[in-house]
Amino acid sequence: MEKTGGSLKKGLKRKRAAEEPQEAAVVEDGATDSGGQAPKAAAFPPGFSISEIKNKQRRHLMFTRWKQQQRKEKLATKKKLKKEREALGDKAPPKPIPKTIDNQRVYDETTVDPNDEEVAYDEATDEFASYFNRQTSPKILITTSDRPHGRTVRLCEQLSTVIPNSHVYYRRGLALKRIIPQCVSRDFTDLIVINEDRKTPNGLILSHLPNGPTAHFKMSSVRLRKEIKRKGKDPTEHVPEIILNNFTTRLGHSIGRMFASLFPHNPQFIGRQVATFHNQRDYIFFRFHRYIFRSEKKVGIQELGPRFTLKLRSLQKGTFDSKYGEYEWVHKPREMDTNRRKFHL
Repeated sequence: MEKTGGSLKKGLKRKRAAEEPQEAAVVEDGATDSGGQAPKAAAFPPGFSISEIKNKQRRHLMFTRWKQQQRKEKLATKKKLKKEREALGDKAPPKPIPKTIDNQRVYDETTVDPNDEEVAYDEATDEFASYFNRQTSPKILITTSDRPHGRTVRLCEQLSTVIPNSHVYYRRGLALKRIIPQCVSRDFTDLIVINEDRKTPNGLILSHLPNGPTAHFKMSSVRLRKEIKRKGKDPTEHVPEIILNNFTTRLGHSIGRMFASLFPHNPQFIGRQVATFHNQRDYIFFRFHRYIFRSEKKVGIQELGPRFTLKLRSLQKGTFDSKYGEYEWVHKPREMDTNRRKFHL
């Protein structure tokens, strides 16, 4: 009997402890109706942890109040700083730069210095020197993997409207080792191969002819023109401008020069079309826009499409050779992706 009485007392204590927070919540919520005063902000002790609350409804309520309190404090601090900056005027201190993965990037020893003599010598003697010395003009062949589906074919056709002097040919079961000599004999300077998996483009091979190098990219987030919202009219035949962003290392410099060699030297500014290759955290985002100057300070842009994202998998010396090719760089996730702030392009 004594054990039974003790268990009853413990049960009553637990019941009272569970009812007390709910009664407190009712009192707080009813303060507005009785006294006409707004409920006070939830005050949490320093060592308080919401995860310790076992009642699910109560835990959710307290978490919601905690988030509201955090939001109010953040907004009040922001307003206070804004008033202080307005009061100081020109003497106000500069705004602090927020910490991001990009600006906290680990320094790479191969970062390119424009004034470096070694870099200048390499640029003057590499495979793209003839293009940058204006000795050759780009002529591009665009093809696909065997038996391409409609989405991949449409991507090739739309790429041919973005890159001037490019030609789309269907593979017809030919191996790349047989295609490359035919391209060289017909004076093509670059070969683009778009691979697919499950009817979706998933890879891109870019080979500079006749002596390489060859880059293999993973392709993702492909959007064709009809899938882009608020797109502009179809692009014109004007030669677009090209923008290359954030290719800072020696490897990134080589990739940037590969993309630059796809487009002619003299863009036609009257067309107001821009092709952008933007590198961010080793992902290369491709966009194609048309711009218009609305005033001296405002510029409007329209995306024309297509758009896609590339991730470099390997860079190979010479033309495509999957068996005996010599690789300059290969992406190894387990060895290279150990630090989120370490980038290679």
